Amino acid sequence: MKLASLKSNQTRDGILCVVHQDLSCAVDATDIAPTLQQALDNWRVIAPRLEALSAELHAGKLEEKTFPFNPASCASPLPRAYQWADGSAYVNHVELVRKARGAELPENFWTDPLMYQGGSDTFIGPCDPILVRDEAFGIDFEAELAIITDDVPMGVSASEAGQYIRMFMLVNDVSLRNLIPNELAKGFGFFHAKPSSSFSPVAITPDELGEAWDNERVHLPLCSYLNNAFFGKPNAGIDMTFSFPELIAHAAKTRALAAGSIIGSGTVSNLDRSQGSSCIAEKRMLEILKYGEAKHPYMQFRDSIRIEMLDHAGHNLFGSIQQTVLKA
Repeated sequence: MKLASLKSNQTRDGILCVVHQDLSCAVDATDIAPTLQQALDNWRVIAPRLEALSAELHAGKLEEKTFPFNPASCASPLPRAYQWADGSAYVNHVELVRKARGAELPENFWTDPLMYQGGSDTFIGPCDPILVRDEAFGIDFEAELAIITDDVPMGVSASEAGQYIRMFMLVNDVSLRNLIPNELAKGFGFFHAKPSSSFSPVAITPDELGEAWDNERVHLPLCSYLNNAFFGKPNAGIDMTFSFPELIAHAAKTRALAAGSIIGSGTVSNLDRSQGSSCIAEKRMLEILKYGEAKHPYMQFRDSIRIEMLDHAGHNLFGSIQQTVLKA
């Protein structure tokens, strides 16, 4: 099942719709649940009704109610959320970044996930511009996967956590690289360096991934195109040190998680660099290690980024995040 939230002048949380598997059309689902958050709040009751509506859509029984699906009309599936916790599950990416600046990787990074709590009140729509005040901030994209959870009890184990995954999305975790060093030096984490993130036009249930989802990782390439030129397609299922259930267990170590919590994978990265990178920072770090200096600039105003994931048959699973950087 694929769900999206259409932009609305009447509600900040969007209008819930069910989207056809091929992303060609959609149908209003507000008679079942006005918003995705309300669906998640009562998922066990609401999800079967949404699945039934999806089945009718695919059977061609709702032609008079369907409308063309336009990603530009979408907010993020959850336009705002109670929780946005972004992990860094690809530890080789972290190791590379630290190596480039001559820092050792602490041994516990391989056994204890990194995670930060991001702002979740103003997510950007998948086709909306990325507004930044100054190019000197070091504008970067980060292509990631994310999960949306049901209510998760505090202290859940990794072996039990997978049952609370409800949906998947793609993420552009926008980062302002030149603001990061001063913030981290204060010892209190990111704030200015992590503005609003954006998510894919649709969120999908795990069954939509088929055999690519093994209940721990998604084994498909995540593709990025900077200014319409190929940038990278590392496989999200390779070199993911911490699985999604492990990330959930980490997030819920000392607190329960509310339905609608979003947990990110962190920048998708492979040890095999032949498939490119999922952010400019990683490319620059590889250049530093090879040439002694970074050559690739961060994003400038009017630069564009496209992020998408195709299944083995070449179908676009989530729709594409397509954004342009503009001066705020």
